[in-house]
Amino acid sequence: MLLAGTSGPGRADAPADPKAVKSEAGKFLDAKGDPTFKVTANGTVDFYTFQGYIRYTANCMQCHGPGGQGSSFGPALANSLKTTDYDQFEAIVANGKKNVNAAQDLVMPAFGVNKNVMCYIEPIYVYLRARSVDAIGPERPKKNEPKPPEFAQQEDACMK
Repeated sequence: MLLAGTSGPGRADAPADPKAVKSEAGKFLDAKGDPTFKVTANGTVDFYTFQGYIRYTANCMQCHGPGGQGSSFGPALANSLKTTDYDQFEAIVANGKKNVNAAQDLVMPAFGVNKNVMCYIEPIYVYLRARSVDAIGPERPKKNEPKPPEFAQQEDACMK
């Protein structure tokens, strides 16, 4: 899988305000162009946020805890996404991360070839971004927008 626009540690800009300023085919973007979430007044989440919850729970929760709140195995991603932009997030997930010193031995494996993660990297980021600003709780969103046809097409193409 080709990851365009990834940056090395410390090179990415801080995340922009998570407010959605643009919508493209069911996907919401912030002022910087990074994927973000949309939650309506009645609590309905966009499809990307909902799908991110599903994929996070299936692939990331074992180490990073429910709702991205952290565990003894992995840091609280809901906190990390306050200072991590999309390019940094994608690079860490794809390439892994190692932080070893006298006090800790933290190693995240690389998921760059795992289609169950990388085909859903944007939704996972969107979900965690919503969690990082408490736009949604750690539980499964009760209401969500339907799956956009463009999402289904991208998903089909990626999973081949």
